[in-house]
Amino acid sequence: MRPREAQPNLLVVVADVGDEVAVGPLLAELGEAIRTLTAGTDARLLGLPPGDLTITVGVGPRLVRLAGPSLPGTTDLPEFDRERISPAARGGDLLLQVCAGDAVVPSVAAAALLDQAGDRIRERWRQAGRRGSTVAVNQDLTAPRNVFGFLDGIVGPHTTAQQRRDLWLAGPPPVAGGTIAVLRRMELDLRRFATLSVSDQEAVFGRRRDTGAPLSGGTIASDPDLSAKTPDGRYLIPADAHLRRAHPATVGVGLMLRRSYSIDEPAPGLLFISFQNDIRTFTNTLTRMDDGDALLSFTTTTASATFLILPGFDQLPLGATMFD
Repeated sequence: MRPREAQPNLLVVVADVGDEVAVGPLLAELGEAIRTLTAGTDARLLGLPPGDLTITVGVGPRLVRLAGPSLPGTTDLPEFDRERISPAARGGDLLLQVCAGDAVVPSVAAAALLDQAGDRIRERWRQAGRRGSTVAVNQDLTAPRNVFGFLDGIVGPHTTAQQRRDLWLAGPPPVAGGTIAVLRRMELDLRRFATLSVSDQEAVFGRRRDTGAPLSGGTIASDPDLSAKTPDGRYLIPADAHLRRAHPATVGVGLMLRRSYSIDEPAPGLLFISFQNDIRTFTNTLTRMDDGDALLSFTTTTASATFLILPGFDQLPLGATMFD
């Protein structure tokens, strides 16, 4: 069961799997560890109650290609503008995403998973994050504030029909029920952004800072009117506003589910995480953003990876549909 609202604390670990390691047994063992950790019966939790602990596992393009070269998730992310990424922080074979309401639980649960994997994997990078205070978008959805003070993740596949269309993979059978994740760690130029007036900050995002409403009017839940103009012919949502440049209607792609977390280390910023059933939803969006999104001038990406998120497992071991 997925929490209706994303937990406030996260730890992601990105690792490589040894060339000689049998992927199927490794994933099966991790799956069993996930069962005991989330049930609270694993001694490696050190007596901590798991609460709403969830653990999401993804495999990188190299491993997906081993399972099937025509499967979704075989495509590596290209390089984009405004990146400063070391080789160790680009790509990876394995994603462990650990989320919980208790801030202590993610690091303890991640340590247990790494203990289970042993020397079969080598950690590349990790990132802890937290979600800020939230604002209600509608009865079933909230949006958190990021370190710029604006609300995050308002637009996305929030209904069952939208998730079926844009989030979950319908097939082929080995990946049905999974999705594709993109992770981007970004440093944010908070000091320079803070020198802008509130109206200029809002022009960067295309939304009101206090309410999250689009500059075209309405409430936080309102669809932005991208054609709305002032009497003198200026767009109410500026041409270079993030809302306009990244909006699915202007990019021509589906919706992405964004669950981003604010970070302090290695520098103040954001761990951007999106889930979608077509990698082009992300790559086409960022390509369009590179061509004139005002928000990007305040960002530098320092880590980047994509993973096929494995379908949920019950009777079968984790990953058994791909690696038997």
